[in-house]
Amino acid sequence: VQLQASGGGLVQAGSSLRLSCAASGLTFSKYRMGWFRQAPGKEREFVGGDTWNGGSTIYADSVKGRFTFSRDNAKNTVDLLMDSLKPEDTAVYYCAADSRPFDSSSSSYYYWGQGTLVTVSS
Repeated sequence: VQLQASGGGLVQAGSSLRLSCAASGLTFSKYRMGWFRQAPGKEREFVGGDTWNGGSTIYADSVKGRFTFSRDNAKNTVDLLMDSLKPEDTAVYYCAADSRPFDSSSSSYYYWGQGTLVTVSS
């Protein structure tokens, strides 16, 4: 299984950025997908993701209303559209996959991508 995240970069506060994650080596539709982030000196935290059957999308309170998670089962990809970015959104962003029922803890995701850095300047 491979998860390849892309789309990170340096942007100004208030800007938008779209992250993408391409998955291979798994039956994509049977996996819940999630985005996590880890800022320097902080623990990895859940940002957003869908449930096992893709029926619901769940977001961390800190990004609700600004970030939008989406998936394309035909392309085996998930995106994270990030609007109204803030300096506190600066982090390495990771996509993750797991076949079990939804749990937002990082330990509940078995497969991880390599991460993509998002830097938001003030």
